[in-house]
Amino acid sequence: MDEVKQGDPALFELSEAAQLELVNQCEQQFAQLEKLQTEVILRQPDHCENTQEQSFNRLLATEAELKQWLTVEPRLLAENAEVLLKAGKEEMLKLCSELEMVLSCYEAKRDKLRETKELEQKWLEEKGQVLNAATEHAQRLKEQSEKLSEHNILMDTKEKIHKMKVYQGRLFESLGDILEKHVPPPCSHLNSNKKKNIPNDLNEDLLSLHEVLELLMNKVLSTPHDPYVTIDSTFWPPYVEMLLRHGIAVRHQEDNFKIRLETFF
Repeated sequence: MDEVKQGDPALFELSEAAQLELVNQCEQQFAQLEKLQTEVILRQPDHCENTQEQSFNRLLATEAELKQWLTVEPRLLAENAEVLLKAGKEEMLKLCSELEMVLSCYEAKRDKLRETKELEQKWLEEKGQVLNAATEHAQRLKEQSEKLSEHNILMDTKEKIHKMKVYQGRLFESLGDILEKHVPPPCSHLNSNKKKNIPNDLNEDLLSLHEVLELLMNKVLSTPHDPYVTIDSTFWPPYVEMLLRHGIAVRHQEDNFKIRLETFF
């Protein structure tokens, strides 16, 4: 293809005989064209005739001519081999140019598709890495959960219980300090009455408010199904009344000598 395109221009020049043959064929075709044109002019319809009839006749003539042309075998414009070779070369060069344009378009599309393919492959590799990392992480979590035995759970629970007991002890200590400072035990009242020579019927074995609260809280923790404590002579009535009035403790619905710690949410 490139050899024909880059060949010697003299190869495409026609000889005088070939050129003369082409000129004669052109003159013949021109003469025939003039003849046909003259016949068309002479056969122009008269304006006085019926227009509908003219149209019908023109249609019949056109159909007849079409049938005639369909039966005619196609023939070459020239029978000279030199003329046919030159025409063939020109058509081949034209076809080569068109094919080169098509090739250029398809190469551009190919490059674009190749670039898109590379981007898609890169995206696929990144997603694959993310998937592998997630799979490995899930596998590690599964292995860790399997290694977590009942012993470890038990030890963790014991540690939490111990922390809660320590925290509870600190709360009791803080509560005791506050009560000792602001609510003195009943024995202090007994001593003050003795100094003033005032008779009293206080029992020296009375429980302090701190001890009463501790007893109520321990009862709730030890037997939550029966949190009531029976009031005996060791409970100082003013302390019991204060707990009931301030909503810290409540009486039993059927036994007034039993109290429990109020449920706080």
